[in-house]
Amino acid sequence: MKKLHIIFIASEAAPLAKTGGLADVAGALPQALRNLGHDVTVIMPFYRLAIEKSGVQSKATGDVIEMWTDGVQRHCPLHKASVDGLSFILIEQDDLYGREGIYGPAGGAYEDNLLRYVLFDRVALEAAALLKTNIDIIHCHDWQTGMIPLLLKTQYQHHSNIAHAKTVFTIHNLAYQGVFPAEWMSRLGLPSHHFNPESFEFHHQINCMKAGIHMSDTITTVSPTYAKEILTPEYGCELEGFLQHHSNKLTGIVNGIDMQSLNPANDKNLPANYAAGKIAGKKQCKKSLQKSCKLEVIDNIPLLTLISRLADQKGIDLLIANADKWLERGYQLVILGSGDPHSEYQLAELAKAHPTQMYFFCGFNEALASQIYAGGDIFLMPSRFEPCGLGQLMAMRYGNVPVARSTGGLSDTIIGYPEKGATGFHFIDATAEAFDAALEKAVAVYRQPRKWSGVRTQALKRDSSWNASAKAYATLYEQIINP
Repeated sequence: MKKLHIIFIASEAAPLAKTGGLADVAGALPQALRNLGHDVTVIMPFYRLAIEKSGVQSKATGDVIEMWTDGVQRHCPLHKASVDGLSFILIEQDDLYGREGIYGPAGGAYEDNLLRYVLFDRVALEAAALLKTNIDIIHCHDWQTGMIPLLLKTQYQHHSNIAHAKTVFTIHNLAYQGVFPAEWMSRLGLPSHHFNPESFEFHHQINCMKAGIHMSDTITTVSPTYAKEILTPEYGCELEGFLQHHSNKLTGIVNGIDMQSLNPANDKNLPANYAAGKIAGKKQCKKSLQKSCKLEVIDNIPLLTLISRLADQKGIDLLIANADKWLERGYQLVILGSGDPHSEYQLAELAKAHPTQMYFFCGFNEALASQIYAGGDIFLMPSRFEPCGLGQLMAMRYGNVPVARSTGGLSDTIIGYPEKGATGFHFIDATAEAFDAALEKAVAVYRQPRKWSGVRTQALKRDSSWNASAKAYATLYEQIINP
């Protein structure tokens, strides 16, 4: 396979700025592609506050891109950074990207997000054109970069080194489509002849997701099952027909995780380390988690865990509906997450009523997350839909056996008991009853130490690295360059 010159354009990338799984992909997949011998550069906004908080050092390149946008002549300085040899180009515009939140204030979205990201898309293309090489692939992610394939093919063909680049558009979550009033079209200079239902018009509004789907050379999602699900009315978010029309260029490739940094054998956040075949330290991690959460220290009862955004998508209501009965059965429950205020309140009240059995941390704490993954017996993931999911991959990496709904990436990454090589447990219906039945099935196996050890060992040994996914992406890139 020849060396490819690849540009990733994303609205966030770890470790510089992160709100979710998109950042993990945009930070880790390029590294894995570099390990295969390809040249990769990531372009993202210069979120000054987030980047300073990350500790990653950046410096101005001296290049400034001029861009007329929404009646204003903007001067956009470029910065550069490097993380483990991976090059980042960062686009500065402090009034747009120097805000407290990446996409909006807590629980909301900025009204000018279309301005913020169309400007970013345009400047990112100009920045790519400054690179002294011919670009083979421009890989775009989610609605924030959905206009790039359209702009590249209609307004940026004069840049010879990017004009022939093939575009890949990855849908991380179809539920967020970037829909805005049509008045922005003239304000931002979007090509009006594409404002129709076959392109980016959606109920007389602009839909950035549709633009990316329509104009990209290939579309990917973050799991094969999700790629099939979004062609149906249940998961298609009103775009199932549009996606069916473009299904010939749609594929699903599961995400991975950083197996080196997420490793119970050397995780410094843990009171004891362990690995498959050397499992003694996991028992100590459970005891330590129980102590730190002020739960009763008992080894032989199931410690249930959940680390999640508290949202309807994640099926948190299914957990809350079952929590009382699980606690009555003597199980313990440790939850880390934030989101829907009503869910936060309900979980806090449950924890207050059962202080020796349940602990709820509202927010996120990286060290505590590692300790929960390591100390827990069963990881709960009752998602209504899950394009890929990273929680189950991290849980399995730490031997925390998942009980998850069979949807999206949860179907693709968890082998359900009692199948050969089982790494977890599935349920199908998004109901509290089905969730409870699956948990009881897991608890029944938990009470049979030899069987449980087998499932936990398979989970610990699962290869969730980016290696296989990176090879699949590299093969896809080659196929669209040389069809």
